[in-house]
Amino acid sequence: MGQGLSNETTASLSHEELNKALAGKFAEECFTPIELYSLKDVFAGLAGQVGHLKPDTVAQFLELPEILDVSTVLFQIMSYIGAFPFLQDAPAILGLEQMVIVITILTGRYRKVLLGGSSDRLKLLFGGLAILDRHLSESKLARHPSSSTRQRRGGTTPGTGPISGSTVDEPKEDSNPGADFDEDGLVFSALEALGCLKPYGHMAPSITPDSMIPAGSMRKLVLLLLLIAPLGPQESLEAYSTRLSEDDLENLGYTADCVLETFLGSGEVPAVGLGRFRAVILTSMPYIFDGFTALFEHFLFSKNLEFHRHLGDPPTTANLAQQPVQPLFESTASIMNFGILSQLSFFITGTSLFRRLRLLYSGDEDGFSMGSFESRVFNWRAPTLLLVSGTRLSAETGRSQNGPASTFLSSIPAQRLPPGNKNESEREERLTYGVYLSQPWKHTYRECFGNEETVMFQLQPVHDVFHASTINKDYASFTKSSPSSLPGGVSFGCPPPQPIHAYRRSNIMPLGPVSLMVEDSFEYGVFTHNYTSQGGAFQASATRQFDFQDRFEVSSIEVWGLGDEEEAKRQTERWAWEAREAEARRRVNLGTGDIEADRALLEMAGLVGANRSGGSVA
Repeated sequence: MGQGLSNETTASLSHEELNKALAGKFAEECFTPIELYSLKDVFAGLAGQVGHLKPDTVAQFLELPEILDVSTVLFQIMSYIGAFPFLQDAPAILGLEQMVIVITILTGRYRKVLLGGSSDRLKLLFGGLAILDRHLSESKLARHPSSSTRQRRGGTTPGTGPISGSTVDEPKEDSNPGADFDEDGLVFSALEALGCLKPYGHMAPSITPDSMIPAGSMRKLVLLLLLIAPLGPQESLEAYSTRLSEDDLENLGYTADCVLETFLGSGEVPAVGLGRFRAVILTSMPYIFDGFTALFEHFLFSKNLEFHRHLGDPPTTANLAQQPVQPLFESTASIMNFGILSQLSFFITGTSLFRRLRLLYSGDEDGFSMGSFESRVFNWRAPTLLLVSGTRLSAETGRSQNGPASTFLSSIPAQRLPPGNKNESEREERLTYGVYLSQPWKHTYRECFGNEETVMFQLQPVHDVFHASTINKDYASFTKSSPSSLPGGVSFGCPPPQPIHAYRRSNIMPLGPVSLMVEDSFEYGVFTHNYTSQGGAFQASATRQFDFQDRFEVSSIEVWGLGDEEEAKRQTERWAWEAREAEARRRVNLGTGDIEADRALLEMAGLVGANRSGGSVA
């Protein structure tokens, strides 16, 4: 590997010889000498006398948990990419040269050599997951014509055994297949790098309009991607397998179902086409495959190379899996868990999330009030994540004339849109929305706060992301109720509060076209997606192109700070200062000797106590 070819010789070379030539180019320009030496050493140990890798060998080396049943899916992807750039020859036998290509592409190192972007790599990943036999798919579907929710989600209840799914799903043609099924730019960049674009420039594409990813295969891969999302360089995946207990696996499986629901959409066929595969990833999961980098770089670290060991010392037998893994977040919470955190890393870079989260406010612990929210969140000067979870209000709720739910529903516009998720199972009544803010929180008077980095999202029961607009800047507001303005609350994508004039006594809270609002008692919330109107502070969903609205009763609300130890230290110091100030106010006196009387006088003056917003951190 590492030797170049002249333009005169490429036309007479076979696909296998050109594949090896490309591997040599990758090895020379994308790997350090130590990494290449380690790869050869690791490969020799795994391949043995047969000279190539097998599925069980790869699964054992990468420490893939058996309960996920994902080794076959992953090996299928590797065998497809190993044939690059002649993908019509897939599946490839995974020799050393093929593994160089696989590692280079799955870790993103190919950008040093080829000009193709991440969207081109998506075609390779899609091709590795997709099936091509349309007739077999139709015959399978004919034997099982009904598509239940369980079949669409691709398997058994999470946590009850190996993750399984539909073996084959019916393919479906995209509305405009020609635009998506042309061979990707990475292939032509590779051929051009080898100097053989002319003789091989008109190859038949390896992906056809009949290519579809079965729902079961997609679910297994999503489960793996959720598990490896926080994986760091040289970290053992086995150390994270402790998060696959029965309860953890059930939560992880439900998170995978929410992600899978986005890929499947409203189609009746439990399979994913290339058009939707690309659209979902590019708009709402751009970092979903980042975990592959750390996973496949394990091939570049040989345990036989221990530079810290002195000459003559025996090799160590320390197992990386036995080393404790630093917690990904420090506090227990009602909403945040390992699956949710990994899901967030699909659209927020993992370097900003993992081991950088601090729980600032929890309604379950600090109380469901805007005062508690303000005292715990407003002093944090780094980015924050708000998560709110609740239960969807039924259609019958609004028909009742009494109760807080009816009062809330009467305070929002009367237009009623259908729910965002059309499945009616009891578990799918659970909703989780959230917002990422890069700016500190503050009170809203005439203008909202936030910037173009603000992101609004839904995590359950469907994964979706709503990016900020560059025109309308009504990103976020925090408004306490007052007699002179509309009812307060926390809102995103809604117009700022307006004074109530004598001639206009309407208590209807205006909602933005794409918006999230939680009223000031933190009891109820509403998410609106008016796709027809377009416009607003947040862009409409790229995958759910219809109008919907979710009205829900809040069960939990949390705010997490994203920052390093220094920011956490500053926050702790601010809280300590506020506690001292509050204590000082409680002890203040006018020198009469009667502290209680002095305090009562100061409260009447509005200097301490309930009439002064800074008088307590409670």
